[in-house]
Amino acid sequence: MAPRKLNVAISGLGRMGARHALNFYTRTPRADVVAAFTPDAQEASWARVNLPEVQIYDSYDEMLKHPGLEAVVVATVTTAHAEQAIKAIEADKHVLCEKPLSTSVEVSQSVCDAAAKKPHLKVLCGFSRRFDASYRDAFDRMDSGAIGRPSVFRSQTCDKLDPTGFFVSYAQFSGGIFVDCNIHDIDLALWYFGQDSIVKSVVALGITAVSPELRKYNDVDNGVGVVEFWGGKLAYFYSSRMMAAGQHDMSEIIGTGGKLSINGNPQGTLVEMHEPAGVRREIPQHYYGRFEHAFVTEANEFTAACLDNTKLPFKLQGAVQAVKIGCALQESLNSGKKIWFDETGRRVEKASL
Repeated sequence: MAPRKLNVAISGLGRMGARHALNFYTRTPRADVVAAFTPDAQEASWARVNLPEVQIYDSYDEMLKHPGLEAVVVATVTTAHAEQAIKAIEADKHVLCEKPLSTSVEVSQSVCDAAAKKPHLKVLCGFSRRFDASYRDAFDRMDSGAIGRPSVFRSQTCDKLDPTGFFVSYAQFSGGIFVDCNIHDIDLALWYFGQDSIVKSVVALGITAVSPELRKYNDVDNGVGVVEFWGGKLAYFYSSRMMAAGQHDMSEIIGTGGKLSINGNPQGTLVEMHEPAGVRREIPQHYYGRFEHAFVTEANEFTAACLDNTKLPFKLQGAVQAVKIGCALQESLNSGKKIWFDETGRRVEKASL
């Protein structure tokens, strides 16, 4: 008797959706991709070639009615994440939703509220770095006390410059560079410092070094944010859209007895090129090049949790915390003001000196 598999549907077959679709289709043995949704004719044509025997829908609501469907992977544009996740939950489907849940704290919370009404369902926000072997190794080392008490977290998400200007047009939907790019780093800070960490203050700065047209969307192509947590912990975030060499996402956890660094010196392979101009090595050219295996692990662990009714690796409410911090950073960026919170996490006003 063949082992039971999870019947999965993919919503959205753009760049990220297509990657999820292929991972669940070819690299997740306990899952069957049975349906996919896209309103885009070109994406549908891609699916008919790359996802044979998968039924393609141009209506999300109709896809949810697919016979035997058990889980939905939401990988559409950010502005559609929450609505589609909630519809899937209400249709009694497990959900893996790409980050962030939305660009709004209130809307993100509505996904958590919907999930709370269906506790038998597995609802996960796709923070892929949580599934990366190096980040997990660093967490285990920190958790064992190897670096003393973690006190400072420094992390960056830096993309290779895309000459097509895709990120400029996407800025009108993304929620801004801190919600779109640094949301991963923010989530990592909450993981390493503890999911119950409470923000004390946030402040952010940014520039448009290569894409001044971002200003019309109140966004930047390089941003720096500093978050102070109650209890004496500090996080520093950097985001960039203009790296020349390739993708460079790295993090440091600095403790009272040492430091852990993840991907401080990026490399695509172990090959070094010794050439007349010097010694060099190539690095991943995009985010997926660095975290491909993390996405595969995510797909397999989500599938296992749905089939075996085991706990997910982190709570959905953390995704709301991450959006709250990202939105506050974006607001600080645009207002030029530092934002304060009390010890319960409630926003407070402080007089400027």
